[in-house]
Amino acid sequence: MPVEESPRITVAAIAQLAGVSVPTVSRVINGRSDVSAQTRDRIEELLAKHGYRRRPPAARPSSGLIDLVFNDLDSLWAVEIIRGVEDVAHAAGVGTVVSAIHRRSSSARQWLNNIRARATEGVIFVMSTLEPPLQEELRRFNIPVVIVDPAGVPPQEAPTIGAANWAGAMSATEYLISLGHKRIGFIAGPPQLMCSRARLDGHRAALQAAQLPLDDRLIYPGNFYHEAGFAGGTHLLNLADPPTAIFASSDQMALGVYEAVRRRGLRVPDDISVVGFDDLPEVRWSSPPLTTVRQPLAEMGVLAARTALRLARGEKIESPRLELATELVIRDSAAPPR
Repeated sequence: MPVEESPRITVAAIAQLAGVSVPTVSRVINGRSDVSAQTRDRIEELLAKHGYRRRPPAARPSSGLIDLVFNDLDSLWAVEIIRGVEDVAHAAGVGTVVSAIHRRSSSARQWLNNIRARATEGVIFVMSTLEPPLQEELRRFNIPVVIVDPAGVPPQEAPTIGAANWAGAMSATEYLISLGHKRIGFIAGPPQLMCSRARLDGHRAALQAAQLPLDDRLIYPGNFYHEAGFAGGTHLLNLADPPTAIFASSDQMALGVYEAVRRRGLRVPDDISVVGFDDLPEVRWSSPPLTTVRQPLAEMGVLAARTALRLARGEKIESPRLELATELVIRDSAAPPR
């Protein structure tokens, strides 16, 4: 019977089919990083095709490290999450490795090579989409994964930590309505993120509950950063019938709205009310201090780190989907319309 039809294919047979040495196949099976991506893919394809049975993974050696992965590291909300993870890691005697993948496949590949080399305790992804190849690689190396604010639908086996984005946005819009605002501008976050869509839906739900019209001209597509808030604020203020209040779905965008208002020679909240979302430390020092929805970013980091360490110890997680409450923090940036 030909080798490729054998139900008990050997490492030597796989090596012969792949045109490589037996040690090279062994390195792939054992998750070593010193194999080129092309060779690794060819060997993995043959292992799957011929039904090679790997031995059950042994207990993973402790590396004393947690990996915390962002798409980008250019926001203060990332610092808050890092602070929460670091508090737990420090108490557990574990180090934290922070990385930014920047949505580039080359960065992701390099990051995976580093992960293989240091045998991390677990990985925490923040606002990321786990592509199937990445999921499979981490599963193959028996690395626990936790996701904070998943961008898309997360893998079924990966616990997630999030905030009550819908409820938080609804409470902010309800507050503005209670002050008497009927035309409320909204600057949205990236549409591919679940938290962005939830905030927009919560805003719309509050308008519908108050029987106020849903005017798409009052919605501006943003990206959570200052520049988008400035652009959105400028656009909304230039409308023929501008809003009397603007709800920016991140604090950074709210501060961008502040600048747009200032350049128009207007004042917050005398001429227009502004509300944000996040409650970053800086906004209590803005002028005026920003009314915003607090999402517990540091606490989300704490829970993510605790969950990753529990998974690394082989413990079961009671609730794989955790959603922390948000809270409207009222300061001085919103007032009744003139």
